[in-house]
Amino acid sequence: MSNEAAGGGEIRRGVGLAALAALLFGMTAPLLKRASAGSGPLASGSLLYLGAAAGALAMAAVRRGAGRLAVPRAGLGRIALVAAIGGAAAPALLVMGLARIDAASGALLLALEAPFTLVLARLLLGERIGARIAVAALLISLGGAALVGGARGTPAGAVGALLVAAAALAWAADNLLSRALADHDPRGVVAAKGLLGGLASAAVALAFGEVAPRPAAAAALLGLGAIGFGVSLQLLVGAARTASVFAAAPLAGVAAAFALGAPWPGPALPVAVALVGAGLWLHASERHRHRHHHAALEHEHMHRHDDGHHTHRHDPMPSGPHSHPHRHEETTHEHEHGEDLHHRHAHPHAEEDPR
Repeated sequence: MSNEAAGGGEIRRGVGLAALAALLFGMTAPLLKRASAGSGPLASGSLLYLGAAAGALAMAAVRRGAGRLAVPRAGLGRIALVAAIGGAAAPALLVMGLARIDAASGALLLALEAPFTLVLARLLLGERIGARIAVAALLISLGGAALVGGARGTPAGAVGALLVAAAALAWAADNLLSRALADHDPRGVVAAKGLLGGLASAAVALAFGEVAPRPAAAAALLGLGAIGFGVSLQLLVGAARTASVFAAAPLAGVAAAFALGAPWPGPALPVAVALVGAGLWLHASERHRHRHHHAALEHEHMHRHDDGHHTHRHDPMPSGPHSHPHRHEETTHEHEHGEDLHHRHAHPHAEEDPR
């Protein structure tokens, strides 16, 4: 397989995984608004992420051929930090926000996770942001601002919009911290994150005497966590070109909200949908290609053999994702790629925005 075809195939696979994850995650926001009604935010969030851990473990059982489920000891500190930010704080903020704002607006505000992730990556990692991506991030941000402005008619609505935006910011920080875990088994990462985040939230909820969900609501929250957070998060870890495509999750959430009978929030929503949709299209359709160098490297992570970068042999050759220690030989080549585990090289002339 040529590097060109392999690079395009890797991105297409990443886009496909991220699209499925976006659909699963997007539907959870309006459903979460219903399931968490009358319950404490930390209690509801704890069940979401305990469900996420259960979903990751279930997928590990289905994918037995991928190898033994492993929780990286070297990354436990980072996993604990990710669990605190993305597995405890973010879902609690989301539950509090959804309680104060309509489901469609709340779902769409989660699109802010994409520009927040880009800004944090630029500020903290010096990651390349071309003109196209900058415009995309600006459009998505303007869409979020339109929703916040539209919610200012009531104090509760404005507070709810800001709380959902804060949840998006927490998940953006989660995205950045999780990049260092991309070479670990995603099943173990998601299971550990869900378990730690869920137990931490539950402990704080008990300490503060929060109202616990009723049995039916608790079962719904666990199911939402398993599908919308456990399965979707596992699909995202290590997939190429995820931030741009996963940002489409809020659009799926808007559709699901109206399908469930959410009220019309006002004229700000179609304006926001148009802005966010345009931003997502610009972001997802970006193409990045140039000549780059890979140093020799030996590591272990979940991988496939049809991406042009994993050319080592097995007898017999596995057909799906699997994990084991392997070596990459030094090479220099040119193909389309995203900023994934194997493409975190510097761009000295980033302002030229190579394509």
